Amino acid sequence: MMQAICDSALNPEAGPSRLCPLQAALSTPRSVEGYDDFCRVALSLFRFIGAAYATGASDCWEAAYRFADEAPGIADSPLLVARAAALVRILRSGRPCELCFMPPSCKRLSKDEAELMRLLAIARRKQPGELESVVSQFVGNESELATTRAVNALAVC
Repeated sequence: MMQAICDSALNPEAGPSRLCPLQAALSTPRSVEGYDDFCRVALSLFRFIGAAYATGASDCWEAAYRFADEAPGIADSPLLVARAAALVRILRSGRPCELCFMPPSCKRLSKDEAELMRLLAIARRKQPGELESVVSQFVGNESELATTRAVNALAVC
């Protein structure tokens, strides 16, 4: 399924050329090392949730809840998982290409993951106007408000 999505993203007859998220992930490695513990927990949840959507396996959802339950410093783990899932769901709904998530244990970030971590870091800094600007670059105008609200909700969890 991912290969078909990637092939269609690179098909010149399908419209403007876009770099597939998987190819972007492989060509521009990024590391999780520069992020705090909360962002790393959120990243793992994004990855478990992404795997659940990609495979349809309920075990991925269970792994997300278990991971959040075991993460230190998380007061309400079910709420954290729900907010991470809401953000992934919003982002999936308005994109022509699937979000690209690496495996949960991977130390590198895909381009999409790097953007999610950037959004989350900005939301946690609480700089007025900065988040909206970055969100509009990432998702465009169609789901900008919903994405901004979801990122802010996750950031205060």
